[in-house]
Amino acid sequence: MWALLVLIGAAAVSAHPQDLAFDGQKVFRVIPQNDEQVEIINSLASNMQVDFWQPDSVTLVMPKMQVDFRVEADKSFEVEDLLKESGVEYRVLIDNLQAALDAQFDSKVRTARHSYEKYNNWEMIAAWTADIAAQNPDLVSRSVIGETYEGRPMYLLKMGKSGPNKAAIFMDCGFHAREWISPAFCQWFVKEAVETYGKDTFMTTLLNSLDFYVLPVVNIDGYVYTWTNDRMWRKTRSKNAGSRCIGTDPNRNFNAGWCTLGASKKPCDSTYCGSAPESEKETKALADFIREHLSTIKAYLTIHSYSQLLLFPYSYAYKLPSNYDELNAIAHAASKQLASLYNTEYTYGPAATTIYPAAGSSDDWAYDQGIKYSFTFELRDTGRYGFILPESQIKPTCEETLLAVKYIANYVLEHLY
Repeated sequence: MWALLVLIGAAAVSAHPQDLAFDGQKVFRVIPQNDEQVEIINSLASNMQVDFWQPDSVTLVMPKMQVDFRVEADKSFEVEDLLKESGVEYRVLIDNLQAALDAQFDSKVRTARHSYEKYNNWEMIAAWTADIAAQNPDLVSRSVIGETYEGRPMYLLKMGKSGPNKAAIFMDCGFHAREWISPAFCQWFVKEAVETYGKDTFMTTLLNSLDFYVLPVVNIDGYVYTWTNDRMWRKTRSKNAGSRCIGTDPNRNFNAGWCTLGASKKPCDSTYCGSAPESEKETKALADFIREHLSTIKAYLTIHSYSQLLLFPYSYAYKLPSNYDELNAIAHAASKQLASLYNTEYTYGPAATTIYPAAGSSDDWAYDQGIKYSFTFELRDTGRYGFILPESQIKPTCEETLLAVKYIANYVLEHLY
């Protein structure tokens, strides 16, 4: 029995299964000063496997831009030598990715219980969606809006006091599989709503007057894969005809300037747009649900990481939305609310000019459907940990983000259309 317990304990510790897969891998930050230095980064990417964290494709790299990328352990010295020789400004953000991954879990012992201050795997999140609905029947209901490529149900939580024809806000998390802080926020938001309803007048008013649709994880298959096989996986897990490469970037798969700027037609690329708009079962399910509820959905919020940004349309073009002044003012005020707690600074603005163009994104699509309050959050941090934000930062990240989301929701409530 003791031996068995020891074995179980060992299994609990290695709950992140890709043990040592990332040993010695480094994450670099470079700031190319001119076209020549951009070309050096391009040639790096064409000569070896480079995983771009920020921006998410080498094609988007421009002079004076902060570029974060990950390289295999056996290539890291070669990369460093090349950067030194060519005079490209660089620093090592993460010296050993495996050590950073291990440190991401603050407690080595993983309990089998769902926790709002830990990263939960998909099984825990799925069970939680059932529990939270069962425990709060007057406030929360759960439905299935579709299923993923691998056949997992896509659970959607609807929150709010029941009432006729209520306006609604749609929020989703977990588009990109490796952005774990994103689903953590959707869970936190639901927790806050049910725990503070009837106590916090602000939240009570919001839930009495509005419905919130919360999709805790969009890209469930990808998220599962980050827990079982590759923590750095980004895309869906669908097969691509005629290619050995798996997956589509679900946030390049919407019919909004589809597959133009900032999206790739190559199935092996991390920003692959898919074979057609809504080719992915996950994006189609999300789009179908929003189309069916267009008369009531007044705002769309999508949660990503990392960079500390609050973005609004457009991503697929450098044009500005018709209500640019209003969206910019909301983003400004919401960022201020967010910063009021821990002084976390966010940059805000239209996505294409604020970060980089990205065609086929969900926020542009929602906006073009007529949802005039459409925002993308890029949560903490600005690169120190990137996609592997430690669990100790879940609570502060969610607390501050909640302030911004509540601000936006209240604004929408006061400006219904």
